[in-house]
Amino acid sequence: MPNRVAVLSDIHGVLPALEAVLAEPDVRAADRIVLTGDIAAGPQPTRVLDLLTALGDRAAWIGGNADRELLEYRRGRRDTIPDPIAPWAAEQLREDHLDLLGSLPRSLSLPVRGLGRVLFCHATPRDDEEVVLVDSRLDRWKEVFDGLDGDVRTVVCGHTHMPFVRLAHGRLVVNPGSVGMPYGRTGAHWALLGPGVELRTTDFDIGAAVIQVGRDSAYPGATEWADYFLHARATDAEALGTFAPRDGRDRTP
Repeated sequence: MPNRVAVLSDIHGVLPALEAVLAEPDVRAADRIVLTGDIAAGPQPTRVLDLLTALGDRAAWIGGNADRELLEYRRGRRDTIPDPIAPWAAEQLREDHLDLLGSLPRSLSLPVRGLGRVLFCHATPRDDEEVVLVDSRLDRWKEVFDGLDGDVRTVVCGHTHMPFVRLAHGRLVVNPGSVGMPYGRTGAHWALLGPGVELRTTDFDIGAAVIQVGRDSAYPGATEWADYFLHARATDAEALGTFAPRDGRDRTP
């Protein structure tokens, strides 16, 4: 049973943010690193995947909706992807990258000391793009937890890029936030599990990172992309306003 697990979510192909988190002493010392999806859809997809692959068995991978969309695009199962950078990122991937993304599970469970059995997923345990938020109503949490084994007392999810910890029907829900595309505040956000839960933020030189992404990536407008997302110019209020209608809160009970 791992004593400490570092959770990295929504890296979105941003190498300097990922490198900063991996350099953290508590990440280096963690027994396991769990990647909760949306790993490669961004300006440096191949370098991010290669760096994470080099972690070997220490890393446990989960696929997110953006990873699935890259694979579907390259395999001809879809013609477009809503995220403008994603079609470009998909075209950069090698066959071994595509095979890796195609092999990723949608969830996994892992015992963590002090927390018992933890269920890791991207969006919700049953779907890779459902939306749940810190203020989602309890009926919504009951809905997305339907069918979950009773011994799962902690659920870790990503997808919305905003960190939070809350209780819902006796289960602890953890969102580590986003490593590469934070909403609301700057820094690379992640979580450390065991024996409790710690939301962490890794600060790094954003100006230098923007320059690095712009120089390294062939994506047109890579510098502007990095400047917008690494400076967290999308506020948490704006993100919540966009996501909120998708969590079913406006449905009539």
